[in-house]
Amino acid sequence: MLVLAVAIHNIPEGMAVGVVYAGWRAGNTGITMMGALALSIGIAIQNFPEGAIVSMPLCAQGMGRRKACFWGIISGAVEPLAAVITILLSGSLIPVLPYLLSLAAGAMFYVVVEELIPELSEGDHSNLGTIMFAAGFTLMMALDVALG
Repeated sequence: MLVLAVAIHNIPEGMAVGVVYAGWRAGNTGITMMGALALSIGIAIQNFPEGAIVSMPLCAQGMGRRKACFWGIISGAVEPLAAVITILLSGSLIPVLPYLLSLAAGAMFYVVVEELIPELSEGDHSNLGTIMFAAGFTLMMALDVALG
């Protein structure tokens, strides 16, 4: 169930990357290669803890480390697949690129606001979670400014 939930969560992330690269490839002047790279790097960075979120509970339930790692990787494998499918589909659907990007961004914001932020503020370690949220946000803003 956990692997499936994370895999479903990764689909909009892949869509976001795919839409940005498709927009850049189509010559959209508002999208730069460096901006697309910044998004890809940001999503790649946050995929490491997602893999751990899948793998660590599986290990705790008695699954071997290699097999748990495998399922962590599989849960993230849908992301590049979703990106490629989005790029392929958007090539013939250039007029709807802004809507696809909005859909992907909205899905990601929904997950953050509905699931992650409330969970972040619970428990004994809420201060650390808040600090890490701020650090992650700052990193993404720095990447956005530095890479265009």
